[in-house]
Amino acid sequence: MFSPPEPIYTVSGIRAIEERAKPQADPTLMERAGRVAAEEAVRLTMDRPGTVLIACGPGNNGGDGFVMARRLLQARRPVVVAFAGKTERLPADARAALEAWHEAGGETLSELPDPPAEGWALVVDALFGIGLQRPLEAPYTNWIDTLNALPGPRLAIDIPSGLDANTGRSLGRAFRATHTLSFIALKPGLLTLDGPDHAGAVTVRTLDVDPEALLPAEGQRLRPSMFREHLVPRPFNTHKGSFGDAGIIGGANGMNGAALLAGRAALKLGAGRIFVGMMDRDAPAVDLMQPELMLRAPAVVLDAAGVLALGPGLGLADEARRMMERALPLDIPLILDADALNLIAEDHRLEQICAGRRAATILTPHPAEAGRLLGSDAASVQADRLGAAAGLARRFNALIALKGCGTVVAAPDERWWINCTGHPGMATAGMGDVLTGLVTALIAQHWPLESALIAAVHLHGAAADRLAREGVGPIGLTSGEVIDAARAVFNAWIVQAATPLPESA
Repeated sequence: MFSPPEPIYTVSGIRAIEERAKPQADPTLMERAGRVAAEEAVRLTMDRPGTVLIACGPGNNGGDGFVMARRLLQARRPVVVAFAGKTERLPADARAALEAWHEAGGETLSELPDPPAEGWALVVDALFGIGLQRPLEAPYTNWIDTLNALPGPRLAIDIPSGLDANTGRSLGRAFRATHTLSFIALKPGLLTLDGPDHAGAVTVRTLDVDPEALLPAEGQRLRPSMFREHLVPRPFNTHKGSFGDAGIIGGANGMNGAALLAGRAALKLGAGRIFVGMMDRDAPAVDLMQPELMLRAPAVVLDAAGVLALGPGLGLADEARRMMERALPLDIPLILDADALNLIAEDHRLEQICAGRRAATILTPHPAEAGRLLGSDAASVQADRLGAAAGLARRFNALIALKGCGTVVAAPDERWWINCTGHPGMATAGMGDVLTGLVTALIAQHWPLESALIAAVHLHGAAADRLAREGVGPIGLTSGEVIDAARAVFNAWIVQAATPLPESA
């Protein structure tokens, strides 16, 4: 669980690493890639006798496929190669790989063959690599449609063809792999937007290259090891005041539940006292399901909280706008979500106050909210999730959690992270409110802001994953169920973090 963070690189970063590694690469990176791809094919077909089909494209990704085929042939594994390209147009390394395949006795087909009666043991996509930036056209789209329709395991080499390696956007048509073997390091497109639906289980092979020795990591995949130092058991000599006063303001008429969900999440993740300011004047005076929450008038919460979350069910009425005007100048950490973000997006003065805050600020938008803040729309945000998160971080001098498939966390200094916990069952009402409560609770307990945000994002998804393993969801999972699971996972992390590492570690 506490494995080191994994570096992530964009296409330009991977290209820079490749150029720096080439002078010392013997054998070549393509030879290494083909070798490890063949090893992966053997692993995936260990219990599936039969022929491997490799579809090779017109570039270096196809060259990797030719090397892979030659290695499998030398290992006496039956393999069929279909080549969607012209030999004379191949890059030099890929052409050499094709010639070596032929010299080893291999043949290439110009069309995808019909599968044998027993089916293919493995289908390999070596059509296009990380450099693809334009939508695919025929005949490649036809090849991908055919490959996607084949049963059994499907392996993508480096990245599924048709997937943008930087953004995770499907370029019109993309290979749907059950497994992806990524070379050198992770690419952001494997982890966010359409990436997880196309990449399947992702394995990284560095090709005997140390990427971070050649180029500092551009981003990182979130891991508990990144915040392990804060996962410590509580001293015996403590009281509720030791764990902070958290404030949450929201819960307008018809949206009481949003503020209560955030409050319950903050309570069960250990904040000392939780004040919930309900914008609805007719809201209940007590949360009968969680009477430990202190429901107060919003103005009282402004004065009582050491960290404040605004937005869950806040509404867009004038009263909510005035509450924002009072809260934004406060010299305490603020977590802004939901309607707090919508109010900022439609009021330039609130935007200026937010961007000029001296105290720490966290924004947790979903794509539509991010689009409003950026003056664009959800589709534009989704087309470049990394760019959108980084743009918001700079614009508001704030930490950003751009929610969605592969939540992107971005800091104003250009650092970014991608989270890989969670599942589609979390696409339901109130999940964002729970995340807001988790972040608020950790900050109330004196966690550094950055650690609190990345831990809460990772924990949020890990709690849902635990429930799915236990048979709760993914379909029909409710946000309230995630709260107790988050408490259980968080306490388990603390126990594991306190366990001494083996001497060999």
